[in-house]
Amino acid sequence: MTYKINTTSKKLLADTLTPVSIYLRLRDRFAQSILLESSDYHGTDNSFSYICCSPIASFKVKKNELTLDYPGKASELKEVDRTNLLDELNQFKDSFSTDQSEYKFVTNGLFGYMAYDGVQYFEDLDFKNDNEDVPDIFYSLYRFVIVVDHFKNELYLFEHSVEGEGEQQIDIQYLESLIHINSNPKFHFELTGEETSNYTDDEFLDILTNGRSHCHRGDVFQIVLSRRFQSKFSGDEFNVYRALRSINPSPYLFYFDYGSYKIFGSSPESQIVIKDGKASIFPIAGTFRRTGNDSADAELATKLFADEKENSEHVMLVDLARNDLSRSSEEVKVEVFKEIQYYSHVIHLVSKVTGKLAEGASPLKLVADTFPAGTLSGAPKHMAMKLIDKYENRSRSYYGGAIGFIGFNGDFNHAIMIRSFLSKANELHYQAGAGVVAKSSPASELQEVNNKLAALRKALSTAETINR
Repeated sequence: MTYKINTTSKKLLADTLTPVSIYLRLRDRFAQSILLESSDYHGTDNSFSYICCSPIASFKVKKNELTLDYPGKASELKEVDRTNLLDELNQFKDSFSTDQSEYKFVTNGLFGYMAYDGVQYFEDLDFKNDNEDVPDIFYSLYRFVIVVDHFKNELYLFEHSVEGEGEQQIDIQYLESLIHINSNPKFHFELTGEETSNYTDDEFLDILTNGRSHCHRGDVFQIVLSRRFQSKFSGDEFNVYRALRSINPSPYLFYFDYGSYKIFGSSPESQIVIKDGKASIFPIAGTFRRTGNDSADAELATKLFADEKENSEHVMLVDLARNDLSRSSEEVKVEVFKEIQYYSHVIHLVSKVTGKLAEGASPLKLVADTFPAGTLSGAPKHMAMKLIDKYENRSRSYYGGAIGFIGFNGDFNHAIMIRSFLSKANELHYQAGAGVVAKSSPASELQEVNNKLAALRKALSTAETINR
């Protein structure tokens, strides 16, 4: 069955509004609202933020069970595995018919995520560690999509309704009235215990050493091993998101509320971007910690660019991106190689690898072919993921997965879920990994994990000072 989606829209000025202020005014009226921001709006292409609320359809997978919710119908349950998951997701996406958009930004589509463990629906892998935290895959179609164009200071309200469903009590006028309420609810945030981890430092050093041994034996050229931390809290974790987006502004900022759990973060790296048939991957590999002194950081950047270990890791992951893209695309090339990029607490080496989607190829098949990112797994990817599951003592769950939107036109833009939090049962989970190669020093890789977590830990302490 095909559902025809009708759209009503309205354009407003956004000079006195921010995505955060809009989200704060809507989240208590609309359960399970989401916020997807960009802090990279030097040009028009990446200058849009999205607030979505009131889901009207969803696609949720957990432990091989697919729950389909369509407008006006009871939930439908199906068994899925790697033989049919992509077909089911494509069918769900294609069951909605929309008029061609006059806008260059996304006005509707599916917003959601694929957890790291979702790779088991794409590749011949069966992890011993079960994902007990969150669904493996979760996408929703939302009635209301609000788009902030930061470049032009414009705000667009979109209301999507299913043809024939009847008049709704809540409409675009009501949404506008909420946005213009000059009040933002304020809540406190407080940590209620000491930080804990799934490993001690010594235990994680042993795991890193094992990873290096596999590189020496030639099982893998590189493997990314990670460590998870937890902190209990009371109050409003949105304050942590507010602190994080300020401390660590990144191209991808997101806060997805699913009721019983929330996923939010500030990610520097896309999983893959597909737009108008062109696919792009931006491998980030090679990391030095910033000092806070610009001159010293410039010297560090020069050392990073020349560092033999960091370069070997980067080259391997650029090659992996090329190989992944080649599975479903043509004219694969490296457009940018080893660019130095500065973030709040670290310096990274970043490249750009692109390919053209082959004629008749499925964009979602290309997504599956390149998932998860090589920068979060290793090379060769399949063996690296098997070893990760062997040595890490719990599921990665959300960490290393991808979050963003799937356009009905085949466009795809997801961030890798790093520099991110999972909030569940008044506990925040956060995780970081180290890329291990044959020349790695386990002690240095242990420190790299702490470097990557620095912004998250600072966000936790800063959040406690908001609304005091």
